[in-house]
Amino acid sequence: MSGVVTFDTVTPERVAWLWPGRIPAGKLVVLDGDPSVGKSTLTVDLAARVSNGTAWPDGAACRPGDVLLLSAEDGLADTIAPRLAAAGADLRGVHALTEVEIFDEAGNPQLVPPSIPRDLDRIKAVIVEKSVRLVVIDVLMAYLNGTVDSHRDQDVRGVLHRLARIAEDTGATILLVRHLNKAGGTNALYRGGGSIGIVGAARAAYLVARDPDDPERRILAVTKSNLAKEPPALAYRLIDAPDYGCARVEWETGPVDVTAAELLRSPGDDEQGDTVTWLIELLTERGGSVPASDVQAAAKSDGLVWRTVQRATKRAGITIKRQGFGAGSVWSLDTIHDTFAPFASTKSGVTNGANDDENGLPAGQIADMIASWQVTE
Repeated sequence: MSGVVTFDTVTPERVAWLWPGRIPAGKLVVLDGDPSVGKSTLTVDLAARVSNGTAWPDGAACRPGDVLLLSAEDGLADTIAPRLAAAGADLRGVHALTEVEIFDEAGNPQLVPPSIPRDLDRIKAVIVEKSVRLVVIDVLMAYLNGTVDSHRDQDVRGVLHRLARIAEDTGATILLVRHLNKAGGTNALYRGGGSIGIVGAARAAYLVARDPDDPERRILAVTKSNLAKEPPALAYRLIDAPDYGCARVEWETGPVDVTAAELLRSPGDDEQGDTVTWLIELLTERGGSVPASDVQAAAKSDGLVWRTVQRATKRAGITIKRQGFGAGSVWSLDTIHDTFAPFASTKSGVTNGANDDENGLPAGQIADMIASWQVTE
């Protein structure tokens, strides 16, 4: 029967990698992010590394090869070429597919921008002709023609199945760039534009976003990794390249302890102070001072993200002091009186005229919490 494969006829193979452990070769990969975060500059950095064999940001070796760009939003001469030069690309190995020839109803030829799925055969031909190892489609939605509803799962899966076959047949990684949608929530799998079928068809997916604690810092975090253990996030900055009139990527050394969910969490998402409350309660129950290692162990036990706990220390009124070389640090809670002085206390009859504290906790909840702990000053 056509299309049926029996596994005793299949020879197992190891996964091939473009970027070892992160970007598989011969597969679809998704990169999501807001328009203003610099996704295109990031993809240019990746393209430059492939073009000249420069090591990946984590030090992994990169086998050189050609790159094919489909860019719907940036000009070749005034934007992409300067970025490639600033990133140190071998320009002889980077190609752009900007137009394809089609024929109108009268049989007259005309040049038009490529579209998907109409021009998939042409895209495959360029990949084969140029021995391309990386294809960047930036942004995917701009290339889906009118026959494809990007929000309709059935439409998307049919197109991406054909794209995935091209990747598999040629060994090229096809990187699909998307803008984030306007929906809320911190599940990155549902935040990319279009149908969930897009990320469903990919074997790896990433989110690039600004660091919540440093808007000038960008974080590249994994959202899906089907072929290897999830790699840690990496950080980079966009720095000025004055000789080229553009920005370029400068990577930081080492991994970053942050998740895609944290990057998508809006400033107001933790305004109810759940983590702040947890910290205050933990330190109060243990006498007000706790080694950082014990706090981290408790956070892990309770399923809290360590970075989120660290960010809550200021709001919880916690002082962190080093205890000498190699001894770690100790987290100390300010006195209950100092910590909650700005808040209304219905138990004591004292009020500061506010109904809620600056952490988003109702004043009555604070008072009840203090009473339940039976702390005396």
